[in-house]
Amino acid sequence: MSRPPAADHAPGLERAFSGSPTETAYRISKIEGEVPAFVRGSYYVNGPARFERGAVRYRHWLDGDGMVCALHFGDDGVDFACRFVRSAKATAEDEAGTALFRTFGTAFDGDRLQHGIGLASPVNVSVYPFAGRLLAFGEQGLPLALDPLTLETQGEHTFGRRLNTVSPFAAHPAFDPESGEMFNFGVSFSARQPCLHLYRFAADGELLYRRRLSLDAPCSVHDFGLSEHHAIFHLGPYVLDMERLASPASTLMDSLEWQPDRGTRLVIADRETGELTAEVQLDAHYCLHLINAWEEGSALHVEILELERPVYDQYWLPDLFTDVRHAQPVRYTIDLPSGRLVQRHGMDEHLMVDFPAIDPRRAGRSYPWFWVLGISATEQPGRKFFDRVLRGDWRSGGYADVYQAETGRLLGGEPVFIPDLSLAPEAGRGVVVCQEHDPAAGRSAFLVLDAFDLASGPVARLPLENPIHLGFHTTFHPTEVHPAEVHPDRS
Repeated sequence: MSRPPAADHAPGLERAFSGSPTETAYRISKIEGEVPAFVRGSYYVNGPARFERGAVRYRHWLDGDGMVCALHFGDDGVDFACRFVRSAKATAEDEAGTALFRTFGTAFDGDRLQHGIGLASPVNVSVYPFAGRLLAFGEQGLPLALDPLTLETQGEHTFGRRLNTVSPFAAHPAFDPESGEMFNFGVSFSARQPCLHLYRFAADGELLYRRRLSLDAPCSVHDFGLSEHHAIFHLGPYVLDMERLASPASTLMDSLEWQPDRGTRLVIADRETGELTAEVQLDAHYCLHLINAWEEGSALHVEILELERPVYDQYWLPDLFTDVRHAQPVRYTIDLPSGRLVQRHGMDEHLMVDFPAIDPRRAGRSYPWFWVLGISATEQPGRKFFDRVLRGDWRSGGYADVYQAETGRLLGGEPVFIPDLSLAPEAGRGVVVCQEHDPAAGRSAFLVLDAFDLASGPVARLPLENPIHLGFHTTFHPTEVHPAEVHPDRS
């Protein structure tokens, strides 16, 4: 007796991960609604956008080559641009006309590893302005500098030749809104001496230090937290076997193993020195993204999206999130002098949510709200995708507001918060921006939502002339870009 077909909560989802987007730039001509006057500057999103090379069809969301999209908001309109990141991997494969390198979830006959031991980064995770440059990041590799207007790749950014191609470097840096400093990390996945590298950069881009913290296992870490005086790592027992990765036909996904008996640790380092401050043992959970971290006297509050287990096995194409579990917003309170967990406060919510964002002015400081993408069909069988934007409120202990996408439409891209800079953060005024994709129509748009009235729907919708893939991390740089600089051939 055959099984009934699984439910499909995202009809046409495969179309969101097929084809290759067109590199282009143009003025958005038919804005629906009105973009608030305080939204002036440049929005960027990075994400996987090429899922096939020659005869090779990628199997996993993390496999695709990175593409950066930009919205330049000016007084006289909004300009859009998108361009592939010319990583070393993409450049070599463009020249060969076929896939050459093994990826996160796809192996094939004759594939290669970077330096014979790791993946060649597709530079497909994030993009941030720093020290006068726009930098595109991928996992375990140096960022690439992009032209902030045209998005043309300018080359690998080595931070004044202080780092090189074998320096472990993550895709999730953190920034101090007051000092302008950037912190980042990387993991050395040695089975014998695994360690975590912590980097601190001055606002002008100078590397101030690189510290090594020992790990008890080569665990996979995607994100970390930054408070006023500390860097915080949630180290779940998701362990990478480098020997298995080096063997033929083994992908990185094949080489990761969830080992819950190890438990989870919070590792806390002093920001000033990079030295270890405390380690806190926790029950085995996984954290893909942290929300915020902040200090209150001798207490450190760490806010995360806590998962029962890793979520990468929900990223198989084209049927994503088929049996995904919920992610719970959780606040840990640590007593720093004793290094002891004194409280775990979790919101009573049961949705899969991801890509948390806050007011960037309050990064590392107390802030009551956060915004996430959510999946309405969480824990129902069948494939599904993000179709909600939610505002979490720590004071009420739950989601205070929600935007539900129109039927059949998908949402993507971290819902970046753009504040009204004329008002203080506690005034609660700003918008969030995310992607919208309609698989049935093959159309994409960007939505501008009132961050404190999500349920009323978009205040502006920016339809694109061409469909784009759904991205990962976003940023907004509040410096006006003049359209004439983007399109010198247009009046």
